[in-house]
Amino acid sequence: MAKTAFIEWLETEQGQYVRHWVESRHDQLVTDIFGFNAVQIGLPQLELLRANRMPFRFHCDENGSDQKSDAQVTASPLELPFATSSLDLVVLPHVLEFSDDPHQVLREVERVLVPEGSVLITGFNPFSLWGIHRRLTRHSHEAPWRGRYISVLRLKDWCKLLGLETQMGCFGCYAPALRQKKWLRRWRFMEPAGDRWWPFAGGVYMLQAVKRVHGMRLITPNWKENRTAKSLATVIQQRHPQRTSNER
Repeated sequence: MAKTAFIEWLETEQGQYVRHWVESRHDQLVTDIFGFNAVQIGLPQLELLRANRMPFRFHCDENGSDQKSDAQVTASPLELPFATSSLDLVVLPHVLEFSDDPHQVLREVERVLVPEGSVLITGFNPFSLWGIHRRLTRHSHEAPWRGRYISVLRLKDWCKLLGLETQMGCFGCYAPALRQKKWLRRWRFMEPAGDRWWPFAGGVYMLQAVKRVHGMRLITPNWKENRTAKSLATVIQQRHPQRTSNER
C-alpha cells in the first residue's frame, strides 16, 4: 500500500520535480559504468538504466506485472534471486527508506555484486527542507513522508561495514517541498544556489558505492611489456636476418 501511494505521488507536480532530478543524475552516471549485467530494484516506472550500455539490463520489483509494473523479475529485495557475484551494477531508487529491513537489502546487494561492481542508492535527505517538512507535516502517514529517511553519513557507515566503498555522491532538489508547479518554478534559483552554498542540504541524494574484495587485484594486460618484446624481436631480426632464417 505504501509503495502504491509512492508511485502515485511520483505523478504529482512534487513527485515529477524529484523524478526529473533522479533520472537526469542517473543518466549522467550510469553511462560510465561498464560490465555485462545491470538491474534496477524497485520503481520500474523510472527508467534509470536507459543511458547504460551493458548488454543485459532489467528491472526487479516485488509487484511484478501488477500495478502497472514493467519489471521482468518479480522478487523481494530482501531475497534477490540472483547468483552470488553475478551483477555489475545495482540501482536502488528509494528502496532502503521504504524497506522493513534496509540492512538486509544492502547485504543482498553486496552478495550479488561482482568484485568492483557498483551500487547507486537514491534517498531523501533528513537534513534538508524536505526532512524538516516531514517532521512538521500533519500528513506524515502519506507518501513520501512515511518512509524512514536515512542520512548519507549513516548510509556510508552501513556500506563500510559490508565492504562497499563509497565513491561519489550528489544532492539535489533544494527547493522547499511545495505542491504547486508555479511555486516550484519560482524556487528554481535554489538549485544552482544550493549546489554552491549548501551542497549537503538537498532534499534528495544519490550515492555510489563499489564492492571491494581485500587481497584481490584486477589483472590487466601489460601493454608496455608486449610492446618492448615486439620491438626487441624486430631489432634482432634486422641485425641478424640470416641467423633468424636459419633458426627457423
